[in-house]
Amino acid sequence: MPDYVPDYLMVILAGVVAGTAARAILLRIDYRQYPGYPHGYLAHISLGFIASALGAVAVPAILKPDFTAVTFLALAAQQFREIRTMERRTLESLEKSELVKRGLDYIEGIARTFEARNYLVMGTSFATSLAAQFGGLPAAAVTALVALLVSRYFMSGEVVGDICDVVPARLSFEGPILMVDEIGIMNVGLKSMRERILQEGLAVKIRPRDGNARATVHDIGQRTAIAFTAAVIVGTKKDVDIPEFTPMARKNPDTGEVGLFILPVEKDMEQLIAAVKLTPVLESARSKPLNATLSIRPARKKVVKS
Repeated sequence: MPDYVPDYLMVILAGVVAGTAARAILLRIDYRQYPGYPHGYLAHISLGFIASALGAVAVPAILKPDFTAVTFLALAAQQFREIRTMERRTLESLEKSELVKRGLDYIEGIARTFEARNYLVMGTSFATSLAAQFGGLPAAAVTALVALLVSRYFMSGEVVGDICDVVPARLSFEGPILMVDEIGIMNVGLKSMRERILQEGLAVKIRPRDGNARATVHDIGQRTAIAFTAAVIVGTKKDVDIPEFTPMARKNPDTGEVGLFILPVEKDMEQLIAAVKLTPVLESARSKPLNATLSIRPARKKVVKS
């Protein structure tokens, strides 16, 4: 161990503790059902500890100065990119056994999130160690709290409820075609299945508030994520031999509104609306065509000289 490390021991410990605590707080199992307990927790807490140690040690390395030691941050960045690949492969393997699919877009979003959280942990650790070095432990505690709040802000992205209105809708059949209001969902051949869907099913309509939101819910990956979130929160009666009970979200091509059908375990419209609103807006689906439209300048008219 280099002779200068004991002089910075409290600085390093403050950064490591703050960074690891930030990773533990940001790591939670929720309606996305990942990571699994306890092995997923152990793996990600360990990676958070490593990331926080790298961020904390960077401070004494710079102050020594020992700038060559900072080059290990580039190696850390490479390892964190590998984490995204690992998470993507894990979720893709789990997807094969899901009755209601997350979708590849949702999986990619989760994988990016796990990579980004390690960078937030490293930043939290670095800022805390820097405050401990120049302001003492009280300053480090305040900095750690602020950094944690900033991390939570960056990890709380938009949800569907921020860009769309979600209202109850009516299930009906036009012949064998299941309808959510005027939106066709799927063909249900058996009369017994149609009767059960009308009796036990629920439906909502998702109304975009502007053109940007319309473009977002137009993405099929976003609609798949909505159906998955609804199925996880309110449950679904779908099984491997009952394809008619598959939750589906289909778009009205004329208005851009989306109709969602589900056969929930408990018929609770308020819970279904809350579940749809809670669905995260996927990075791959987020689109703002209105901004591009406003930035387009009208073409100049050519003046023809006589």
